[in-house]
Amino acid sequence: MYVNEGIRARELRVIDHNGDQLGVKTRNDALQLAERANLDLVLVAPQAKPPVARVMDYGKFKFEQQKKDREVRKNQKIIELKEVRLSPTIDEHDFQTKLRNGIKFLEKGDKVKASIRFKGRAITHKEIGQRVLDRFAEACSEVATVEQRAKMEGRSMFLLLAPKVEK
Repeated sequence: MYVNEGIRARELRVIDHNGDQLGVKTRNDALQLAERANLDLVLVAPQAKPPVARVMDYGKFKFEQQKKDREVRKNQKIIELKEVRLSPTIDEHDFQTKLRNGIKFLEKGDKVKASIRFKGRAITHKEIGQRVLDRFAEACSEVATVEQRAKMEGRSMFLLLAPKVEK
């Protein structure tokens, strides 16, 4: 943002600190107006014909802008990707524990990647891993939607779940 002497345009449409339009003035006249009011001349619309400049307290303006940015950052939710590792031969109790963790992550608003790593010759029975992942997705269906169906990548198969959005 251009301020005071940083403004290069010869003619400017000037708005005073109360928001009233003062019309088209030369750069020097606008700078004198700002100086008399003990404020800064700030270019607010450089693309306009002629460019629009406003007489304002630039330090206060920047502070307010930073305050707004902080407020926006504070209110936004960062979605993380959590991973739950399963095995093709997982037992019922272990499955329930992993399921509880997955549901807990989803309820917090994070995405969950359920993955199965095939060891040794277990890779010859991909359908067993597929059934485990389908069962996991089915059990999470109340709190999550399947973002990416189960697919193989190397020796592992994974599935991506995203939390359901309430309206």
